[in-house]
Order: sequence, then C-alpha cells, then structure tokens
Amino acid sequence: MRILISFLLLSFCLVYTPIEAAAKKAPPLGAQTGSFADLVEDLLPAVVNISSTQKIEQAEDFPELPQFPDGSPFEDFFEEFMERRGHGMPAIPSASLGSGFIIDAEKGYIITNGHVVKDADEIRVILHDDESVPAEIIGHDEKTDLAVLKIETDKKLTAVQFGESETLRVGDWIVAIGNPFGLGGTVTAGIVSARQRDIQSGPYDDYIQTDASINRGNSGGPMFNLDGNVIGINTAIFSPSGGSVGIGFAIPSSLAKPVVDQIIQYGRTRRGWLGVRIQSVTDEIAESLGLEKAKGALVASITKGGPAEESGLKAGDIILKFNGKEVDTMRALPRIVAETSIDSKAELIYWRDGKEKKTKVKIGELEKAEDEGLLATGPRATSEGTEVPSIGLKLSKMNETLRQEYAAPHDVNGVVITSVKHLSEASKKGLIEGDVIVEINQQPVTETDKAVEIIDKAQANGRSSVLLLVNREGDVRFVALRLTEQ
Repeated sequence: MRILISFLLLSFCLVYTPIEAAAKKAPPLGAQTGSFADLVEDLLPAVVNISSTQKIEQAEDFPELPQFPDGSPFEDFFEEFMERRGHGMPAIPSASLGSGFIIDAEKGYIITNGHVVKDADEIRVILHDDESVPAEIIGHDEKTDLAVLKIETDKKLTAVQFGESETLRVGDWIVAIGNPFGLGGTVTAGIVSARQRDIQSGPYDDYIQTDASINRGNSGGPMFNLDGNVIGINTAIFSPSGGSVGIGFAIPSSLAKPVVDQIIQYGRTRRGWLGVRIQSVTDEIAESLGLEKAKGALVASITKGGPAEESGLKAGDIILKFNGKEVDTMRALPRIVAETSIDSKAELIYWRDGKEKKTKVKIGELEKAEDEGLLATGPRATSEGTEVPSIGLKLSKMNETLRQEYAAPHDVNGVVITSVKHLSEASKKGLIEGDVIVEINQQPVTETDKAVEIIDKAQANGRSSVLLLVNREGDVRFVALRLTEQ
C-alpha cells in the first residue's frame, strides 16, 4: 500500500503507563485537574482559521476525441463540448482552508504554513468570534513552509508567544488547536512521540512527531506546551489513507522563530551560506580517512568563489564543528550555517590528513547566492532557459550548477530539460526536469540555439515529430515527440 505524506496533520495513539511508574512523579497539568479547559480558554482567541482562494488556470491540452463512425450524432456533440470546455467556460476558483495563530496583537501578525496561502488571490482570516477580515502576505519561506500574514482590525486581538522546543522531551504533553475540515476552533491533546524527524520535505527537516488528533485543515495551527507557549506549527501527516492515523509532524519553534523574525524584518529570509555540497560520513568513509567514528559532514565539492573556497576548505574535508557547535550528522550543518549571521566570521573545525584543523570563514547570504545562480539547489537554476513551445519543453545549456543539481554524469553533454509543460506530450512520455537531451534527430546538441534550429528545421520541412536521445543519470533512451503548431 502506498504511503502518503499530506500537508496537514495527525491522530492519537494509546500509551500504556505502569501504575507504579506514574505514582513516582507528579502528573501533568491535564491529569491534575482532569481538564485542559483553563489552558485552552486562554489560548483559543489567539488561534484563527484561514481561507484562501486560488484561480485555476484553464487547461490547454485535452485527450484526443474518441473516434466515431461517419455521420454519428455524438461527433458533433463531443466537438461542441470540448470547444466549450477549452474556450468558453471560466476558470473556477479553488478554496483552501487552514489554521494560524496571532503572534503580535498590536501589529496583527499571524503565522501559518506557506502551502496554506501559496498562490492565493485572496486570503481571509476568521477570528475566534467568527469575524472575517482580509489578510496580506508579509512573506513566506518555501524551505520551511512558513508564512507571515498581517491583518488590520479595530478589535482587540489576543496573541501567543513562542516557547523553547529544544526543552521538549519524548512523552511530554502537548495541546493542538486548529481548523480540521473547516470546523474551526477544535482542540486536541497528545504527547510528543519523537523529535528530530526527517520526512524529506526540505533541507531543514527537524520535525516534532506527535499523536495529537489533527486532520485536514489543521495545517499552520499551533502546538502548545502546558505553559501555553507555541512549541510547534502543525504541518504534515503520515498516512496510508490521507486521514489521521496518529502520526503527525510539527515545525519546532526553535526553527520557526528565526524564520518568522527575518520575514517580519526583511519580508524574506536571509540565511547564512557556506558554499559547499556535502554528504553523509559513512563508517567506511570514516575508517578510510582515519576518523574514529562516523560523524560530521563530508565536503563533496566547493562552490567557486564561495566562502568555503576563500577559507581554504577542499573537497574531501570533513566538517566536525561550526562556530563551537558539534556537527554530529550531515543534516545538522545546513541548519547551523543558515542560522549564522551574514558577514560574520565563523570558526570551523574540520578533518584533513588524519588530524583536526581550524579555519575562519566569512558567512555569505544563501538567498543572494541563489539569485546569482551559484547554488545547484537555487530556484534560478531551473527557472532559466529557452522555451521550445513546439515540444513543450524549456531547455538550458549544461553547466556545472545544473550538472550538480541533477546529478548528471560528468561525461554526458547536451541540453538540460529545466521545465516540462503540464499535460504536454513530453510530460506524457515521461520526460522530467534534469533529463539531458544528447541528440535531436540523430544530431548532437550542446547549445539551446542548435536544438531550436534542428526542431524548427524539422517543422519547416513538414516533419510531424522529432526524435530525442535522452540521458537520465546515465540511462539512455530514445523519445519521439510530436511537433505542435505554434
């Protein structure tokens, strides 16, 4: 059965506690009073429901019409239907429901998940008393799926504050409030099931896992500790059915707070940047390099002109400490660097030639590096290129950034597919971003201009299709694409 990860949240599970163990410690607040009601009464006014609408673009491509016998009355009917569907029917707005919480009552700042308001044409916040007010996006961060909204109202608002998620222990009680299935103001309780979960949703995954019962619509809602502070933002569920099965994930406040502060101050994030590509240190790698145990982050490559190169780091070095913080695993380094002040000098301890060495590195800005195309993971790497509408692809000349981005073999040259048009034949034939087109109509191509020239010439000569030789991470195959009229 295929397991789904949905951007929502969770359920509950039963926890057995021996009576003898429970008697040794004072019970938590909920157990002492038999209720979370006093706590929830104070928190509910700070939690809001969020409704956003997005305009759906009209689809441009539809399946071919079925074949009918000559003179069949269904032929005219289907042609008229498809014409209306493609040209005469307006796009229907799509509505999205989520949750959020007020973090600044005076200025009207509200925190939610980025995917709750992504591409929204209109956002409305429904307060605890059911008043609906328009909201604007101050900024959002795709890497952590966080967004900051702002509302204007004459009403007195109630705000909550972030707590210390680092002090959480597995088994601690938590309370979650949100808007499941649009019901609004729903309170659930559970425990911290695990910490530091990596669900492969982004470069800074460090989720709190909980069993509190949360479902669709809880995205962006707060997770509270028993002091009434926000220690997590509910973001995802792990579910075989799309519904709650008791495994959910929240962004810890220690990760969220710096991001929120930067968005409020700058309208965007400003993360530190080191300029390295890293990989995990395995037991075999550690042994081969004379390291006692597998730890740290192995430098796979250095970005030319980046901070790491200027500091003297080289490929093959293992970063062990960064600004006094232990780098126990490869995953730890990106977050430590991201939270380091830009232009500050950081001390770095690394392993080379069987011993520890030190260096100083001046921290760069991640977003600036992305804008300049210096990162394989930056958004510009895949957004640039030459549109080729006749085959539904966007192509770029191969460079080191794209080669690293898509793990293309070093001996493979060609033009890289950086975008595939939705519902196009290229999409249906399985072409994806990162595929390298080596030949078109059995002619080698390494420049986008040459690729366009071959395709245009084929179309001018009345050819109905072109033949591509495509390399995907070393696997080569031919793909024929029909040419569309422009």
